Amino acid sequence: MRTAQINVTAATLWTEPASPRDLDQPALEAPVRIDAWLEGMTAEERKELLDGNKVQSQVLYGETVTIEEVNDGWAHVVVLSQSSKKHPAGYPGWIPFSQLTEINEDNMEASEEKAIITADFTPLLNEGGEALVTLAFTTILPVTDLEDGMVGVHTPHGQAFVKRDAVKLFTGELEKGTPAAILKDGERFLDLLYLWGGMTPYGYDCSGFSYSMMRANGYLIPRDASDQAADGKEIAKEDVQPGDLIFFAYEEGKGRLHHVAIYQGDGKMIHSPTPGKKIMIQEIAGTFYEKEWCQTRRYWQE
Repeated sequence: MRTAQINVTAATLWTEPASPRDLDQPALEAPVRIDAWLEGMTAEERKELLDGNKVQSQVLYGETVTIEEVNDGWAHVVVLSQSSKKHPAGYPGWIPFSQLTEINEDNMEASEEKAIITADFTPLLNEGGEALVTLAFTTILPVTDLEDGMVGVHTPHGQAFVKRDAVKLFTGELEKGTPAAILKDGERFLDLLYLWGGMTPYGYDCSGFSYSMMRANGYLIPRDASDQAADGKEIAKEDVQPGDLIFFAYEEGKGRLHHVAIYQGDGKMIHSPTPGKKIMIQEIAGTFYEKEWCQTRRYWQE
């Protein structure tokens, strides 16, 4: 089995190699130019990522994937950190091979200490202090050493450094965050425009938002809303508490599940609604969400 790591800020996981349009070229490059990609899209072109089933997810720098096949500059991969019913080992999709750095897991030294990026974005620096790549919120890298306000990390670019105040260090598992901490992280991204498949502060989709806020607080949950609704602890609607994930389905909750939000408390939720809209805190009562609320799941621990 060939194994690789993502070597760009975030690699978009495409449905198939034919999925990208000409305007998606900045998202296919290494280094990737996500800012330019998003700025170059109209609202309709953003919506087409969903309606045209072009994108599955995104994968952060340093994440490990297994390579199933390589074809004409594209790799069919499985993302190990994003569990999904689509593949037993993780989330499947296609990534430009140039956004991958192959690794030999047998030669990798296991690092007990890791760093998770807590800033929205921060540069990954070489020994000369030059930026190698931008790292996004919840990127996790193994720590090699600490020195003078910097953290040494092992990366697909080799030994590199991040600023100490942009990360949280942990050994073993990341400390589990409280519901208040989950919501505080979510509120940082209010007014961020929805991005189908998004997993970074450039834009989140609904389940990417819930996944990422949970990941920031030590809970690794499935990637998609339907899988998130099938995991965790089932909670009765009347027992919902802040930090719980709440799910919505068509046909007044009896049809296909289509959305997830984080319960905010006091009858409100925080969520990334749909293409063209921004992350918001919203009253549930009096909206179609009230009738479509079908499940509640709890991942946070007392």
